[in-house]
Amino acid sequence: MTVTSLPESRGEVPAKEISISEFGAQKALAILAQSGKENAGVRVFIKSGGCSGYQYGMAIDDRELEGDTIVVDRGVKLLVDRMSLPLLRGSEVDFVENMMGGGFTVHNPNATSSCGCGHSFRTDGAQAPDGEGSGGCGSR
Repeated sequence: MTVTSLPESRGEVPAKEISISEFGAQKALAILAQSGKENAGVRVFIKSGGCSGYQYGMAIDDRELEGDTIVVDRGVKLLVDRMSLPLLRGSEVDFVENMMGGGFTVHNPNATSSCGCGHSFRTDGAQAPDGEGSGGCGSR
């Protein structure tokens, strides 16, 4: 397991595996506080599916699994499994609000295209996975 703690000051910092925006951190901390799970964090992962090949997933998790990369940013523990990390490296978790409501999103520099719903993406050089979980924008 790799653990990284990002400094609160946003001066020069080494390349980040994954980070969270200020607004995203506020929302995540509120949700984590209500979860009732001690020492929980936000697990960010990639699964096959969506119209572009991959979908983002997030869950409250109080387990640290073998191979996880754990980043603490703005007081939020972010957990990423070893299979998802290459596709998420450099990403920022954010919370957006619009007329359709609000929710968490991922700003991913590795995504070369995404579908209109914003929940699905593709990377160059990465074959879109087949099998269970694959489907269109409406599948989750």
